[in-house]
Amino acid sequence: MNVTEPRPKILLTGATGCIGGRLLAALEARGYPVRCMTRRPEALAGRAGARTSVVRGDCLDPASLPDALAGIDTAYYLVHSMGGTADFEAQDRAAARNFGAAARTAGVRRIVYVGGLGASSGLSRHLRSRHETGEVLRESGVPVIELRSGIVLGAGSLSFELIRALVERLPVMICPSWVRTPTQPIALADLVGYLVAVLDRPGGESRVFEVGGADVVSYGRIMQEYARQRGLRRWLIPVPLLTPHLSSLWLGLTTPVYARVGRELVDGLRTATVVSDAAALAAFPVRPPGLRQAVARAIEEEDAGFASISWSEDALSAGTALRWGGVRISTRLIHSCAVDLPMAPDAAFAPIRRIGGVSGWYYGDWIWR
Repeated sequence: MNVTEPRPKILLTGATGCIGGRLLAALEARGYPVRCMTRRPEALAGRAGARTSVVRGDCLDPASLPDALAGIDTAYYLVHSMGGTADFEAQDRAAARNFGAAARTAGVRRIVYVGGLGASSGLSRHLRSRHETGEVLRESGVPVIELRSGIVLGAGSLSFELIRALVERLPVMICPSWVRTPTQPIALADLVGYLVAVLDRPGGESRVFEVGGADVVSYGRIMQEYARQRGLRRWLIPVPLLTPHLSSLWLGLTTPVYARVGRELVDGLRTATVVSDAAALAAFPVRPPGLRQAVARAIEEEDAGFASISWSEDALSAGTALRWGGVRISTRLIHSCAVDLPMAPDAAFAPIRRIGGVSGWYYGDWIWR
């Protein structure tokens, strides 16, 4: 008689982020029972499946953790504080310490964590904090599988969206020296593949695995490949004298949405993030492709997600409301204005149909002609 072993009960933190959101979809597709812990349960409304439960919890609030971790076998820890406060390192340590202690008390069998690649010495504050978080989680006594990755290529990944924003906006870029820094980018789908594959490994010991794509390239090469696939002509002019401080100011001017985390992100980009131990290829059945395929997949997935939006009255409900009145759909910012007119739709649209004809362009005819 064959007895089917019950599937492990999973806790997922960070489900509102780009990695956590994709991981949630992958786990649900495989039929795993998932419990999501978030500070804002309303942010997951309509995004979690019928079998997925959502609980309120905060890693900086120890009292909120026992209920979230009760009965859990594997807990995914996808939490970081960069951009939240100036002292994000202390917050990261406190959050990991609270989570690890609560997981040990709850009898969690394994914690899965995504850290960052990079040699132990000379790390930026951001990468150093990622390494420290893994150490703090291991100190809890709960076995930890840490996947250390470099830049993640996929919609919503901060580093990829930074590259995307720069390439889309600037035909000529006066670039800091970090555009020459070597990195081993991995597609978001492949990182998620590793995270799911961890569930098939026997528990009992802590391990650190380094994961990356097939190609070691510079950040400048990633920018050029993105531009090539988007059909954009771009020129990169590296300037070695551009300090991290000036570099972060430049980043804030050209991509204001990243200004808050600009300095920490730039410091991290100066560190080589290359796989030095390929043990993950032997331990997991994941074979990440090279740069070209990873960038193509990221662009295709983002465009497909955006194109699937129905541009009707409730189109904006598909996105996340922003304080200035627009919404974010995937990585696109959308602002919609409307005015009610006392006439039939055809009559209201008639002036638009006449644009460019005998009526001209209503403003600046000489520009269009």
